[in-house]
Amino acid sequence: MPTPFDPWKSMTVAADVALASRASGDDLARRTAARLDELLESAIHRSPLYRRRLQGRTRAPHLADMPVVRKADLMRSFDTWCCDPSLRLEALRRFVADPRNIGQPFLGRYTVWESSGSSGEPALFVQDAAAMAVYDALEALRKPDLRPMRWSYDPLGLGERIVFLGAIGGHFASTVSIERLRALNPLLAISISSVSFLEPIERIVAQLDACRPGVIATYPSAAVLLAGEFLGGRMHTTPKEIWTGGETLTPAMRAFVQEAFGCPVVNSYGASEFFSLACECRHGALHLNSDWAILEPVDREGRPVAPGTPGTTTLLTNLANHVQPLIRYDLGDRVTLRESPCSCGSHLPVVEVAGRGDATLRLGPAGHCVQVVPLALSTVLEEEAGLFDFQLIQDGPRELSLNTAARGKAATAALQRGRSVLTSFLREQGAGAIRIHCGSGHPPRRGRTGKLQRVIGWQG
Repeated sequence: MPTPFDPWKSMTVAADVALASRASGDDLARRTAARLDELLESAIHRSPLYRRRLQGRTRAPHLADMPVVRKADLMRSFDTWCCDPSLRLEALRRFVADPRNIGQPFLGRYTVWESSGSSGEPALFVQDAAAMAVYDALEALRKPDLRPMRWSYDPLGLGERIVFLGAIGGHFASTVSIERLRALNPLLAISISSVSFLEPIERIVAQLDACRPGVIATYPSAAVLLAGEFLGGRMHTTPKEIWTGGETLTPAMRAFVQEAFGCPVVNSYGASEFFSLACECRHGALHLNSDWAILEPVDREGRPVAPGTPGTTTLLTNLANHVQPLIRYDLGDRVTLRESPCSCGSHLPVVEVAGRGDATLRLGPAGHCVQVVPLALSTVLEEEAGLFDFQLIQDGPRELSLNTAARGKAATAALQRGRSVLTSFLREQGAGAIRIHCGSGHPPRRGRTGKLQRVIGWQG
């Protein structure tokens, strides 16, 4: 089945993204304002949910007029939220339940992925060819060019092997996007591949050494783990670039990975709700793609905070997706909009993101411990046990506590499933027998940023 792709739209959007990358602040503001007006007009006329919520207004709405929306509320109203009446939640759930559909179009015209469930039950997000053209252009044109001489001998980038190391068995945004690109271009199907980080580290390293990629795209915690394997002489692949995202990349983590592999690390910020929110410049600053996305850092009462001040949460407005409008959507991330412009010269605003601060677990006795990255643990508990509201705490070399804030029989059953799948997964990783204590009704611990830590390491 053909993948949703509009060549003309892709070319025009790519040209606009390239021009806007060098635009003035006023030009960027005009682009954003025009797209916001189009989105609001479309949502009011095409989404029954938004039409009902704004019924009775006598003037065109402004962004500040729009109510704050949250994932759980939108998912409960999914069939009236979407602007295409043929999009129905039950049909989409059946679609994503089948791994054979990863990267395949829904109804022949929509790209579909699900969130990881890090803040509760997963949500489903639907994009048409126009929205995908925006994401494609932002990914392709706003990453820093770390090796400009490469284009002199490989102008199309077809000789570059890229490996994504992550959760590849579900309909997650990165995996769906990779499979979609592979379907669009058979040449990319050869040069881009994926490796599951649910495999034991020995198998991961063996697969990377077998294909020797020039670029590894993964999570910061996984990049640190690979760097340790390389320094220990157990990994022989020497990538030319490392792309990271999905977690907090600290300066210490970046330095460790760069020094280990002798290559640059470039970070990005994205979400299931908007695939490419911010990309790094050559100075290492994250620039918000403000011509296509609006972020509003707000305090606990939902009031906007001043530039330079971190918000308690952040409201996202996606200007690219008119099929499933996301307007003032509570993203849950803590974001700071920097006051001063970046020295790189770009007028796209700089953002600082307090992302996940989860720990890589080290299980087993000293000298024989096994390291397990946090997103692998999260994926196992979510996908195999259906446990989303959890916190995993390491209490000792071979002891873990698996807790949930929920109570009752359903919570107890979910914890038991979680303990079972986690025990099997850790045994496959070579950790041996690990004691896992379960507890329901436990308020979660939070990290220094205030963001929930789902995986907490042992301090002993």
